Amino acid sequence: MTKKSLILLVLFALIVSVVPLVSAQGDIESVCLVTDLGRVNDGTFNQFAHEGAVDATDDFDLDYDFIETESEVDYEANIQTCVDEGFDVVVSIGFLIQDATMAAAEANPDVYFIGIDQFLVDGPSNMVGVQFREDQSGFMAGVLAALVANANDEEVIAGVYGIDVPAVKRFRNGYEQGALFVNPDWEVGTNILGAYADSFVDQAQGISLAQQFIGEGSAVIFGAGGPLGSAAIAEAASQGIYVIGVDQDEFVTTFSNGDVDGSEFIISSAQKRVDQGVYDMIAALAEGDMDSFPGGNNYLLDAAGGGVGLADSHDSDIDDAIWEEVDAIFEMIVDGDIDTGVDPVSGDLAEMDPEMEATEESGD
Repeated sequence: MTKKSLILLVLFALIVSVVPLVSAQGDIESVCLVTDLGRVNDGTFNQFAHEGAVDATDDFDLDYDFIETESEVDYEANIQTCVDEGFDVVVSIGFLIQDATMAAAEANPDVYFIGIDQFLVDGPSNMVGVQFREDQSGFMAGVLAALVANANDEEVIAGVYGIDVPAVKRFRNGYEQGALFVNPDWEVGTNILGAYADSFVDQAQGISLAQQFIGEGSAVIFGAGGPLGSAAIAEAASQGIYVIGVDQDEFVTTFSNGDVDGSEFIISSAQKRVDQGVYDMIAALAEGDMDSFPGGNNYLLDAAGGGVGLADSHDSDIDDAIWEEVDAIFEMIVDGDIDTGVDPVSGDLAEMDPEMEATEESGD
């Protein structure tokens, strides 16, 4: 063996010995995700969480699997399956699965738990709740809906919502407050219609609610309720009604990048970066960066950090002037100059900031 070959062999050995150290610098090797009711291809928050988990486990060379929940009674059993199969991290999706997740975290201190849409106060140190300012993206959806209605000389908009858990209430109340920001003379129940459902997956119920609001003259319909909300906006768009999606960019998911009938009527989606929340917390564990994993507490994604906002308009015919106004108002939220008027924890209406008044432009 030549001296040059020996040097190359030593260098190769050093590289090989370093690579495993990079991927194993944290103390996790595997991740298991449990969906809320729905599937990992449902086009809303379950799918977004799954995509974030896939990206993180690919980037950090971790084993990954998921369980799709078919009934609320399966929450505990599905989480326990992840634990029994030896996964180091369990990601659970949705507010309704929080109790089962906390119980599992307390019973299994050597397993990490990441709860999407779950709020912790002095919770188990091996668990993090990932929270979003849905009220901020909902507010922007309401601003957009009201401006579009104004531009078309219409005076009624609506929202179809899933179960009234805090995240959905933040979306709804944010949407209604955003519309009132633009049109302070409007009234909830008259100009701004809306209804909670008793499901996230009952698509027939979503379609029925959309048809009801279309019959009541709604010019724009916001759907914030998983597959139920997606079915509502798909129905409305097929009838030529402007719609706004939720969580992911539903032009891409529900409307298949423009291949679904009515895709030109989806004007945006009120996004919450569930994928980013899942990715960030898995990455913190994989890198051994426990300062970035707020065990026992919450990881919050908001407008200022790019965690919530509006998706692109894609094929819709919304005038650029409307988007300029929307962008200006969004920047005011980012800068803290506008308070949505919604409690960021409960999702209920909070006392409004007395200085929050519609601008002259948004009142036109």
